[in-house]
Amino acid sequence: MKSVLSVKNLSKSYQSGPESVAVWQDITFEIAAGQSLSIVGESGSGKTTLLNALAGLDEVDQGQVVIDQQSIFHLSDRERTGLRNRSIGFVYQFHHLLAEFSAVENAAMPLLLSGVSKKKAFAKASKLLQQLGLGHRLEHRPAELSGGERQRTAIARALVHEPQLVLLDEPTGNLDAAASASVEQLLEELRQTRQTAFILVTHDTKLAAKMDKQYRLQDRQLKSVEWS
Repeated sequence: MKSVLSVKNLSKSYQSGPESVAVWQDITFEIAAGQSLSIVGESGSGKTTLLNALAGLDEVDQGQVVIDQQSIFHLSDRERTGLRNRSIGFVYQFHHLLAEFSAVENAAMPLLLSGVSKKKAFAKASKLLQQLGLGHRLEHRPAELSGGERQRTAIARALVHEPQLVLLDEPTGNLDAAASASVEQLLEELRQTRQTAFILVTHDTKLAAKMDKQYRLQDRQLKSVEWS
């Protein structure tokens, strides 16, 4: 199977006064096209920091992350941004939608920024939002949406440009059971039909257990686990 992401000996620390405090150390794993991977861990264990590092948003002390056969920490900021725009979708724990734009405009933004026509971008974004139960909210701005609706809009935005890898930080944390089920169904559909790879950070062990690979971030190490 084609490797989408390869992580080798990744370590990160931060300064606390004169001391260096490790966030995580020597993290190594790989994910292939069409695979899914979950990471659980206590609050403050560094899960979000790890996702940011995988996307090249945070620097690391050592190690490498290879996406699309490119070692991202060897790229310039401009090259790294281009790689993210082409190959990575990111669902943040807090949606980061643009307040002045509607749901469909927010979801279509990655396509619009890459030069896709407005008609095509809106059609694709609308279809995703409909799949996520938001067909009746396309023209609503974030302030007019519930927390769960904003989160589903952010998920649509992350998926609209068909990235080969999607990183999700607590994607179902603000969703009710029905909305969570629609998100899970869409992710599974994309995994099977487009061979999209997913890395999911969550507190929900039931959701984590549905992923192909399951890890716990604990004591600065990423440890393989199996959730029953």
